[in-house]
Amino acid sequence: MAVLAGFGLVLAPSGGSFADGGEAYPSKIALGEALFHDPNLSKNRSQSCSTCHAPGAGFVDARQTDLVGSDVSLGDDGQSLGGRNAPTAGYAARTPPFSKGSDGEYRGGFFWDGRARTLEDQAGGPPMNPVEMGMPDKAAVISRLREDPSYDRSFRVLYGRSVFQDDETAYSAMVNALAEYERGPEFSSFDSRYDRYLRGEEKLTDQEELGRVLFFSQQFTNCSICHEVRGPNGLKDAVFTNHKYFNIGVPANPRLAAGTAGAAKPDLGLAENPLVAGEPTARGKFKVPSLRNVAVTGPYMHNGVFRDLRSVVLFYVKYNSIKKSRQINPETGQEWGAPEVPDNLAMEQLTAGPALDDKRVDAIVAFLKTLTDRRYEPLLTQEKLKQ
Repeated sequence: MAVLAGFGLVLAPSGGSFADGGEAYPSKIALGEALFHDPNLSKNRSQSCSTCHAPGAGFVDARQTDLVGSDVSLGDDGQSLGGRNAPTAGYAARTPPFSKGSDGEYRGGFFWDGRARTLEDQAGGPPMNPVEMGMPDKAAVISRLREDPSYDRSFRVLYGRSVFQDDETAYSAMVNALAEYERGPEFSSFDSRYDRYLRGEEKLTDQEELGRVLFFSQQFTNCSICHEVRGPNGLKDAVFTNHKYFNIGVPANPRLAAGTAGAAKPDLGLAENPLVAGEPTARGKFKVPSLRNVAVTGPYMHNGVFRDLRSVVLFYVKYNSIKKSRQINPETGQEWGAPEVPDNLAMEQLTAGPALDDKRVDAIVAFLKTLTDRRYEPLLTQEKLKQ
């Protein structure tokens, strides 16, 4: 939103005006965009969806706290910390609904544990999460919506005159608008250097090409076992995940304080999803994330334990190397921490590839950087300057 100089007139993202309570949002996407950036939908009017999913930062939380950096997110109350790293909302709309396949494996869904079955379910969670936006109930959220005449009129036009007759209907309309915005091109642009390479518009460097070959080949690495290189329509719309759940032995994050939500006990991941009902084989499993924009959306893993992308690659390499140096976490100078949840480790997948030397590790990192959307490519330079 912006203020028109000299007039004090607030403009909606779509270009409409709030000043006269007019119809500022001509489409569900435009309405969803306004909602996504609106802090008034949080208890203290200080946090919006875009606070933890900043469009300029790859749709992750770029804020830094003294205690944990951006490993986990600060809540609307200015004190509460979530228990998990905020995953990117970029390309999230490409995720299928949560389901259990005939092979007994869970797939799809939203949040790290898949507890939200659909994109709409996900959008409806944060406003009433006490350590996120903190609203007490749906009625309170709808009351905030109706404070704004532009929302009131737009919802009636886009979702029917009776949309506000009950809070459930209105809340469903709100999360649908948010989901429609997230399904739009701003979140899934497919214009990275890798995409331009596929279209014949650019060439990869020798190092990036080596990384691509290594990543794509299950003979040389185990990357593509979980991070599939093809989408529904082939290479051009791959988001580099099979949307399944695995326990890869991620260690606990020692930076998370006892006051952080859930930090006092091991995070059981998928087993904490109500739709799974605590199945023992789900303990410690987390959803395989998309690798789109991975180079600019750290820290990494469900708890933000690793801050550097190269560390993540080396974490996988440790499973296939007997070298003592490969058993050291470069970020701490100490041995990799023990798995937070030792059950159900995906050893078949983790040990499928051979050990990699530094040249190949660096090549894979270089390739992963090519998955950065064009708008975020300047962030790659900024990260390099920090190192």
